[in-house]
Amino acid sequence: MDVINTVGRRKNAIARVFLKKGKGTITVNGKDYKEYISVSHLLHNITDPLETVGMLAEFDIDVNATGGGVKGQAEAIKLGISRALVEYNAEWKSALRAKGYMTRDSRMVERKKFGLRKARRATQFSKR
Repeated sequence: MDVINTVGRRKNAIARVFLKKGKGTITVNGKDYKEYISVSHLLHNITDPLETVGMLAEFDIDVNATGGGVKGQAEAIKLGISRALVEYNAEWKSALRAKGYMTRDSRMVERKKFGLRKARRATQFSKR
């Protein structure tokens, strides 16, 4: 097995995932994933696809994550790992799709409009 390369996206975050056979190490931008993503409730996003297929300690995963924030990057990594696992073994696709890991969340921040303070927020109305 060679290296499998996939991409995951969420909001403005992009994660390039490189999956290969190994001992189960996961690195994000050169750091251990637990050190890189310091928010504890987001750590499961990265390991959930591997736990779903029962391969937590079978693959080494190297991730390059750019853009967005911590949550967007964590969810982009989840999608990238899921896509890489399906590329490795297509039989896992139904299990990953049932948990919702194969769907790209397309919600983006709405752009600011001219004459408004934010995307929809107008200035306060003054009667007098």
